[in-house]
Amino acid sequence: MPDPVVILCPGQGAQRVGMGRAWFDASPAAAQTFGAADAILGDSLGAPLSEICFTGPAERLDSTDAAQPALFVTAVASFQAWAGDTDPALAACAGLSLGEYTALHLAGAISFEDGLRLVALRGRAMQDAAAALPGAMVALIGADEDQARDLCDRATSGRPDLVLVPANFNAPGQVVLSGSAEACDLAESLAAQAGLRTARLPVAGAFHSPLMKPAADRLAEALAPVAIAEPRCPVLSNVTGEPHAAGDGDFAAAVRDALVAQLTQPVRWEACCRWLAAHTPGAFHEMAPGKTLAGLMRRIDRSITVTTHDHPD
Repeated sequence: MPDPVVILCPGQGAQRVGMGRAWFDASPAAAQTFGAADAILGDSLGAPLSEICFTGPAERLDSTDAAQPALFVTAVASFQAWAGDTDPALAACAGLSLGEYTALHLAGAISFEDGLRLVALRGRAMQDAAAALPGAMVALIGADEDQARDLCDRATSGRPDLVLVPANFNAPGQVVLSGSAEACDLAESLAAQAGLRTARLPVAGAFHSPLMKPAADRLAEALAPVAIAEPRCPVLSNVTGEPHAAGDGDFAAAVRDALVAQLTQPVRWEACCRWLAAHTPGAFHEMAPGKTLAGLMRRIDRSITVTTHDHPD
């Protein structure tokens, strides 16, 4: 029996032009995955998804509506190519934000077509919400959760028109804030006074904040008819940092609720990784593209080594 493995799936920000091409060239299974995605999405992105992944341009790939399905398909393609040789036994799956959909698919909870259509709609809905309610995201370097929440409270004090919340708890000392652009400006100034470093993220809007409520409503409508099965291994929820579990005895409804909540609530990636480290024996593997999650794991738990699969070995 093969040794168990933990699968990690990247989120938005990991994309880059050329991603997945090496897997496409090396593996019929990966090529079939990209071909299926092109057939499902057609010309809805203005060009075949594989073309956007392989040749860009970067400005198109980086747009939220293209990046999200592109990342989903690239991760699935790399898994199919790699798993075809190893037939891994899954101990658990987890994905950062968008990557949670990839994890649910790889664990057998949602079909490839449903997952792809959902992430394509999610990307469009988030891009539309960002255009309608402009916002920003700021990484706080060296801050903990209490400091981040205090900074948000001070930046919005006396200003009910401003929104600012913690959006990502990625790793120790790395918290991302999300909200109104003016509130992010104030937070950067207050952080400097407190001796904290900041970095403005190159994203389209205030993801994982209340400003994404219009996108969450659209996602809820799209999720309602989608079949969601019990997965063959635990799949971590970004909202709770623990595996998805049946709420009131209805697993599918609980997953739908969690995926909708994820758009307006913080991503607890550090908590997800700590749960995996404590509860899942087995080797950790990060699917393509990139090595972002391996880097975060080094900051969370240095005893865990993550093997990355950005390219075929």
